[in-house]
Amino acid sequence: MNSVTGKYMIVAGVLLILAGLVVYFFHDKLNWMGRLPGDIRVEKQNFRFYFPITTMILASLVITGLTVLIRKLF
Repeated sequence: MNSVTGKYMIVAGVLLILAGLVVYFFHDKLNWMGRLPGDIRVEKQNFRFYFPITTMILASLVITGLTVLIRKLF
């Protein structure tokens, strides 16, 4: 390992803590997450299927944007 890997690990840890704080304090405001248009939900009597495709695309875009921003800063 080198110092660059250490920096990435520190940044990842800080981002994880910030995400945890947002979820902890604003969980009642984030009820739209997972219920976006495009998320597939099938509920029957003894069967449930849930595939949050739009939520996963949105999360991927946010994570990619943060990664690009972090790489430009360091």
